[in-house]
Amino acid sequence: MSDHSPANAAGKPLFYDPTERRIRSFVTRAGRLSTAQARALETLGPRYCLPYRKETLDFAATFGRAAPTILEIGFGMGGTTATIAAGMPEQNFIGVEVHTPGVGSLLKLIGEQGLENLRIIQHDAVEVLENMIAPASLAGVHIFFPDPWHKARHNKRRLIQPPFIAHLITRIAPGGYLHCATDWEEYAQQMLEVLGAEPALENSADGYAPRPSYRPVTKFENRGVKLGHGVWDLVFRRR
Repeated sequence: MSDHSPANAAGKPLFYDPTERRIRSFVTRAGRLSTAQARALETLGPRYCLPYRKETLDFAATFGRAAPTILEIGFGMGGTTATIAAGMPEQNFIGVEVHTPGVGSLLKLIGEQGLENLRIIQHDAVEVLENMIAPASLAGVHIFFPDPWHKARHNKRRLIQPPFIAHLITRIAPGGYLHCATDWEEYAQQMLEVLGAEPALENSADGYAPRPSYRPVTKFENRGVKLGHGVWDLVFRRR
C-alpha cells in the first residue's frame, strides 16, 4: 500500500510550506491496468473520483447527505475499503491512493457493489489533508499496512512519524479515531511510540488493540498469520 511522508530531509514539519522539498513515503509506479480497471476508470471515474483542488471539500455536497466521514490513506487495490464501506452504509468514506491500478480496482468494486458512500482522491495524502480536509471534520482515519520501508536507511520515509500525526489529528473531530494496522513488528512498535507520545490522542487499548470487527482479514494477512507472522492494530481516539 502507498502512504505519504510527513517530513522533509531535515526532519522538519512540512505542513506550513507546501513548496518545501520533502521526502515522500511512496514511490509512484507505472503499473499495468487491466481491461476491467481501465473500463472502470473511464466509466466510473468521473462520478466517484474527486479531483484534487486547493479548496476545502464539502462532505455533505460531495455525498448528497450529512454523515460521519472516514478517510483512508493508501487503500492499495481497495478490497478492504470496499468491504468496510459496504458494511457501514451509514458512514461516508474517502479513499486516497496514488497508484492508478488501485484506483481502477476500487472503482470496479464500487460499480459491482453499488457503493454510493465511497469516493476516491488520486493524489498525495499530505496535500489532500493540507488543502481539502477541514479541521475537526473527520470521524475517523484508517491507515492499513503502510509501506514499512524496512531497511534502516529508508525508515525516514515511513508515514507514521510525529510531524505527520500532529497535523493529521487536527483533521479528526474530538472523539474521532485513528486506526492503524501493520504486519511489520518493528514498525508497529514505532507506531505505538509515536501515537502514544501525542498528547491529543488516547489509546483505546492497553498497547495494541484487538482487530476491530469492521476491518476484514485480507488473503495476504490470513496467509501470513498461518505462517506465524503477526499483525498489529492500533486504535487511538482524539481527546
